[in-house]
Amino acid sequence: MAMRKEDTIKLVSAEGFEFVIDRKAAVVSDTLKSMLNSTGSNIRDAELGEVKLPEISTPVLEKVCEFFYWSLQFSNGIETEFDIEPEMTSDLMRAANLLHT
Repeated sequence: MAMRKEDTIKLVSAEGFEFVIDRKAAVVSDTLKSMLNSTGSNIRDAELGEVKLPEISTPVLEKVCEFFYWSLQFSNGIETEFDIEPEMTSDLMRAANLLHT
């Protein structure tokens, strides 16, 4: 079953790589949730369903997207571990702080 465009969000990394993810996964992030629901300065983001994240590199954003989906599964009672490579820890912490995740 194909997802409708309004059910997805496009996250764009610092290098310009695009991740199209389910809107339900994206709103795990309080920052993305407020950007997408905003009627203020971020209205363009909400209309386009696209959020540029120039502070977050492609590999880190990929891991963040994985976390969003993992978090949705966990909230549904499916307990699994979320693995983080040690060399990525500090970058992921900065991204989590930025995204309020």
